[in-house]
Amino acid sequence: MIFRLLRIVNVKPSLKRTLSSSATTVVPKGHFAVYVGEAEKKRFVVPVSFLKKPSFQNLLTQAEEEFGFNHPMRALTIPCGDEAFNDLISSLQSS
Repeated sequence: MIFRLLRIVNVKPSLKRTLSSSATTVVPKGHFAVYVGEAEKKRFVVPVSFLKKPSFQNLLTQAEEEFGFNHPMRALTIPCGDEAFNDLISSLQSS
C-alpha cells in the first residue's frame, strides 16, 4: 500500500526551479528548461504538457516576438516576471 502511494506522489507533475548560474543539469524526461525574468534570469524545469496550453503558447509567442530565435542565453527565454510565471504555472498545474 505504501509503495503504491509513493508511486502516485512521484507521478504528480511538479515545477522545479534552479538558478541560471548553476551548472547544466539534466532535465527529466517529459520536461524542458526555460529561463524566466527580466533583469535576472532564473531557470525553471516544466512539464512538456504545458506546451498544449493556450496561455503557455501565448508566452512563447511573446518570447519569439521579443527575442526571436537567436538569443544570447542560447535557451528558451520567457520575458515576464518570476511572480507572473509562477502564477501561470500554478494555474496550469491545477487545471
